[in-house]
Amino acid sequence: MLVDRLQIKAILAIAIPMILSNITVPLLGLVDTAVIGHLPYSYYLGGVAIGSTVISFIFWMAGFLRMSTTGMVAQAIGREDYLHGVQTWRHSVFLGLLAALVLIILQQPIWHVAAQLAGADPKVAYYAHIYYQIRIWGAPAALLNFATLGCLLGMKRARAPMLLLIVTNVINIVLDLWLVMGLHYGVAGAASASLVADYVSALLGLWILAKLWHERGQTLLPQYLRGIVHLSQMMALLRLNRDIFLRTLSLQLCFSFVTFEGAKLGTVVVATNAVLMNFMMFASYALDGFAYSVEAIAGSAAGRRDRHAFNHCVVYTLTLGVLTSVGFSIIYALFGQQIVASLTSIDSIRQSADLYLPWLIAMPLLAVWSYIFDGVYIALTQGHVMRNGMLVSAFVIFFPVWWFTQWLGNHGLWLALSCFMLARGVTLMIHYGWRASRWFDKPMATARSDNPLN
Repeated sequence: MLVDRLQIKAILAIAIPMILSNITVPLLGLVDTAVIGHLPYSYYLGGVAIGSTVISFIFWMAGFLRMSTTGMVAQAIGREDYLHGVQTWRHSVFLGLLAALVLIILQQPIWHVAAQLAGADPKVAYYAHIYYQIRIWGAPAALLNFATLGCLLGMKRARAPMLLLIVTNVINIVLDLWLVMGLHYGVAGAASASLVADYVSALLGLWILAKLWHERGQTLLPQYLRGIVHLSQMMALLRLNRDIFLRTLSLQLCFSFVTFEGAKLGTVVVATNAVLMNFMMFASYALDGFAYSVEAIAGSAAGRRDRHAFNHCVVYTLTLGVLTSVGFSIIYALFGQQIVASLTSIDSIRQSADLYLPWLIAMPLLAVWSYIFDGVYIALTQGHVMRNGMLVSAFVIFFPVWWFTQWLGNHGLWLALSCFMLARGVTLMIHYGWRASRWFDKPMATARSDNPLN
């Protein structure tokens, strides 16, 4: 097959800006870890690890807002149904703000459950609670950002989210250094920096999105208030969100389980895993750049019912993703110990991290398949396939593997996580080869929007 340079250029036009912007997210985590990791006691780092895990679990459970919005907006753009596209964003914002209100009201019961599950050392739990109490108030902004980012990606406007993520994460990093290192606010300073950045991101995102929709003759707010909710479209979005929510819940359960079980193995282990998880997140956010390309380009092709363009995009994106994962594995193999040393000055954590580094060297090659094929099924808005694959990977693979390898301690946790990441990709690849192409033979599920209340 001849190399399709136009296809590669189209993929990279979305992937490269998103890789650059996404890398700022784990970079922020690296700065948090490095700043807190150079404080004199490991329980500060452990507290941030537990607190940020709880917040990430809560916020990323709402990640369905981003994914469902991307898929539905991309298909609407492919059909040139711009009203349906902006209406999808309105529905996602409505759901996100409603969910944020519930999280704020229930913040204390949620923390008590999380603290019990974590079972961490009392000092670690104390600082984790400080972090959590501040960050939870960022829920409205964080969930609004999911809807906005999803809409921007569905519109194939990758430079906009790149600007959005880079600016807000730079603000977060600067505030992190100022509040923690300059004013010595410690864990509270790190949490406050993230809180401020969440709201800056929300405001900047609204401004960017309003300009882009104005170019297509649409406004973010409808002419009439009752036009915010269009019942049939909302129900379609709710069904998709339900499936992606269950998928995301299972994913976060597995990642949080690694942190919580690490806490039970000791303060040094939970701090070690916090350092190493940044390696995994760094590669993951980069690989997500290619997943975003699939979501936007293949989603638009799905909206046009162009089977050939859809499959063409999948093959090329997967190829580029695999090559990128190889690069990350090589970097981690060559410079992993130096990266660990730059993140923490605590000798016990450095020595512990070096023991588990081989797992992180292999992880990009095991995980790349799951990221690309997640993007495929977001493009198809086939949330039930993602849900079923994740349930199998979590409850048939991850937890049984951990159960039978507990005697390996933290190595058992990393083995279970590695098997889980590989299984996520394998389950979706099997379905793609077996049934995915049949989606194009079905009648169009969504007609052009006829909502008169814009």
